[in-house]
Amino acid sequence: MANIPIEHENQLVEFLEAGSKPAEKWRIGTEYEKFGFRLDDLSPLCYDGRPGIAAIFRALSDTFDWKPVEEQGKIIALLGDKRAISLEPGGQLELAGAALTNLHQTHAEVDTHLKQLKSVAEPMGAAFLGMGFTPLWRRADMSWMPKERYRIMRKHMPHVGALGIDMMQRTATIQVSLDFQDEGDMVRKFRLSLALQPIVTALFANSPFSEGKPNGYLSYRSHIWEDTDPARCGMLPFVFEPGMGFERYVQYALDIPMYFVDRAGKLIDTTGQSFRHFLAGRLPALPGELPTLADWKLHLTTAFPEVRLKQVLEMRGADAGSGKDVCALPALWVGLLYDKECLDAAWNLVRHWTVEERQQLRIDAPRIGLKAKTPSGTLRELAKEVLAIAESGLQKRALLNRSGDAENIYLGNLWETVRSGKTPAERKLARFHGDWHNSVRPIFSEFAW
Repeated sequence: MANIPIEHENQLVEFLEAGSKPAEKWRIGTEYEKFGFRLDDLSPLCYDGRPGIAAIFRALSDTFDWKPVEEQGKIIALLGDKRAISLEPGGQLELAGAALTNLHQTHAEVDTHLKQLKSVAEPMGAAFLGMGFTPLWRRADMSWMPKERYRIMRKHMPHVGALGIDMMQRTATIQVSLDFQDEGDMVRKFRLSLALQPIVTALFANSPFSEGKPNGYLSYRSHIWEDTDPARCGMLPFVFEPGMGFERYVQYALDIPMYFVDRAGKLIDTTGQSFRHFLAGRLPALPGELPTLADWKLHLTTAFPEVRLKQVLEMRGADAGSGKDVCALPALWVGLLYDKECLDAAWNLVRHWTVEERQQLRIDAPRIGLKAKTPSGTLRELAKEVLAIAESGLQKRALLNRSGDAENIYLGNLWETVRSGKTPAERKLARFHGDWHNSVRPIFSEFAW
């Protein structure tokens, strides 16, 4: 199917629509990134050497059930049982989790992954840190990972935004992918999750430092996306307009300039060229050739809005953090989106917001977190209502672990943040100005995985 030529736009719509599933088949897919560093001098891990990314990949594949994937003779990923470990541009490791049925399975997946990673990294003198932005390292300290995809993007980024290179090398995130039943369900979930991304940005804000000093933001990672590439980022106002559906998203994606095309494992640089021209057989890089569904699937991964539609909906607003944060993000969204009453209740809180109000909140949340103002009060006040709805949704699922706990236990640290009014970033800033004596170096011992 992936090699089927695309001859009309309706095939692109049908590809997205094929993600529709009945509720009993809805799953939870969680992705999480973290920065590797040397324990001796706290410098970022390079690809080669020991400790190094390649050595950690080899150790994981030798010790556990992971199959290496190579590009031009270098390991760039590991494949497991319906999950993968991939390599981000600056050496961030990402676990792309399996499609799971409940959050207890997510918790087990996270725990297993971090234990495996620690077991091979620690003997080499390496560890990993979950934050939205590197708190210490400069651009000059970072090395590039050996993937052709990143070489092409690295060349293109400075032409479309001032912070694209930082996005690639010095940011890390947690993401969750969720299912939809049909087009109408997709639209309802898309609108709610897009409107609420600033709440997630505030609750998970965990990137207040750059190059050893406070940077003036609580989520600098989120701010970076404001100046990365406006053609493929942002809050997508059209999602809230009449006529939103699979076809409308296809038109948006067709307007995003291309990055590359994969032919037999080799990436062909198509930066700035048009997928519309590709559909007409007029792509300059491949004249006369029509795209395939595999080309379309790859192109969809080069869109970076706050919520991304593929054959799932992907939530992209959170900074990387602790293992508890990794479970808290899917817990929040499953509680809100996988129960119709909860989805409707949450939508009623934000349905009357204007485009301008949503955009202002998107700008304010990375800077002042839960203190940001919504049309009805502070973001903190709204977050309390949203969390209560999510908790109700998880309790109604009534999926228990061996201890008899429902999935709402994974919202615990978010409740702590809302009740205190202090985001993870603000707690770290208080330590920086207090017992850390204006140094970020204690982060690497106190928060490393």
